[in-house]
Amino acid sequence: MLNIIRQDLSAVFDRDPAATSTLEVIFTYAGFHALLAYRISHWLNTYGVPFFPRVISQLARWLTGIEIHPAAKIGTGFFIDHGMGVVIGETAEIGDYVTLFQGVTLGGTGKERGKRHPTLGNHVVVGAGAKILGGIKIGDNVKIGANSVVLKNVPANSTVIGVPARIIKSLGERLPDATMDHANLPDPISDRFVALEQELIELRKKLENRDSQLPS
Repeated sequence: MLNIIRQDLSAVFDRDPAATSTLEVIFTYAGFHALLAYRISHWLNTYGVPFFPRVISQLARWLTGIEIHPAAKIGTGFFIDHGMGVVIGETAEIGDYVTLFQGVTLGGTGKERGKRHPTLGNHVVVGAGAKILGGIKIGDNVKIGANSVVLKNVPANSTVIGVPARIIKSLGERLPDATMDHANLPDPISDRFVALEQELIELRKKLENRDSQLPS
């Protein structure tokens, strides 16, 4: 467990330029506190200890504003940026080197039983306020835009945005960067309107040229 915690600590410095020292992260980062509480509660839950894992998770929720169910499965190098309002459900599974921003929910869609929370692959980045709901699968290297609502499987190496989320970018190879430029996500609807406007301008020019060539 100590090795996993070291990797979680290292992930903070890899992905947060504001992190300046190990002591600062250990004592002031709510995301790291919540993750540390999860590691302990998950270990107890794995060995069948009753009651106490949930007590630890609820105390962490009260102290940090982040709720992680002890039964969730989280890989190494996990990073929660800011973190307030993050919820990770019981059957959620998260791969290695995943980043969640504040307000993210990995939740269910109703009262279904069994696998009812999402599975995230490796190197996934989830923007602030995004909701990923149901027992769906998010592939490796996926980027999910802020405030998106994801209800269906997302293939690897894709970028999705919107409500409900739709794929706006898909690459055949791994996306190299571990973060996401939220201010410059493409808007396919706006792009389509611009294309239609350009087509109308071209058609208007053709009609004007044709009318000018007709005999008076």
